Amino acid sequence: MAWRFALVIDPAASDDPRTDFVDTFRVIDPSAPALSVGELSTQRGDGIFESVGVVDRHPQELTAHLERLAHSASLCDLPAPQLEQWRQAVVAAAAHCPSGGEGVIKLILSRGVEHGPSPTAWVTAAAAADNTAVRERGIRVVTLDRGYDLDAPARAPWLLLGAKTLSYAVNMAAIREAKRRGADDAVFVSSDGFMLEAPTASLVLRIGGRFLTPAPNGGILHGTTQLSLFEHLAEQGARTEYATIPVADLAGADAAWLLSSVRLAAPITAIDGVDVPVDHELTASFNAYLLSPRD
Repeated sequence: MAWRFALVIDPAASDDPRTDFVDTFRVIDPSAPALSVGELSTQRGDGIFESVGVVDRHPQELTAHLERLAHSASLCDLPAPQLEQWRQAVVAAAAHCPSGGEGVIKLILSRGVEHGPSPTAWVTAAAAADNTAVRERGIRVVTLDRGYDLDAPARAPWLLLGAKTLSYAVNMAAIREAKRRGADDAVFVSSDGFMLEAPTASLVLRIGGRFLTPAPNGGILHGTTQLSLFEHLAEQGARTEYATIPVADLAGADAAWLLSSVRLAAPITAIDGVDVPVDHELTASFNAYLLSPRD
């Protein structure tokens, strides 16, 4: 991905009353070195991030992304972000995304340099990859054991399972393992046999006329795209539910999708080598909605 724009943020206190934060941004060359060798985001993955989809220079679900950034900061004992400051940074970055088409903006908040005075924060913007084929053709997934049971997040909150942290080595390893098994992506399952999420996406199933997604009590990252789609479906009179879904229930799914901010709705065509019906018309309607301007 070729970054088109980057700026560094001097993080303001969460209760900073200013309404204009432009003087807290510093535009940098996205291709030039910018971080100290002591930066904890690169040394330890000690930080958080958000990826915001952009359509025609409009950041999608920005409020939900900012709220999740604040939630992740709280879980990781990072200073609470000043959300208006971050909103203005995103708007500045969006102006450098494609004027007609899709882009992606990344928000990163790191603990900074070890023993340093303050966190490090920056925002980047780029054109998004073309996901048209994936949205239309679909993806094959395999289930992979996440290595903990459904109650582990409650017993061990220090595992940060509900935070969107920079420590994504396990997520990337899962995708590589899925490809070694002849699939395109993975869906994590708990060690006691319940559906969780994909490494970079939320899972949605349609079973018996209901749209289901795994309940977020299992350390699942609450997906902004999934939240938006469920609101849309509810407005249309569809039944949506957060549920504890046994792996065995996959056999009863009459459609399934992975949802994420940039790929949007990708229909699942097979799970562990077993074909899953694909509702192409409904998938197209999902993506038409997800490509419309949404705050």
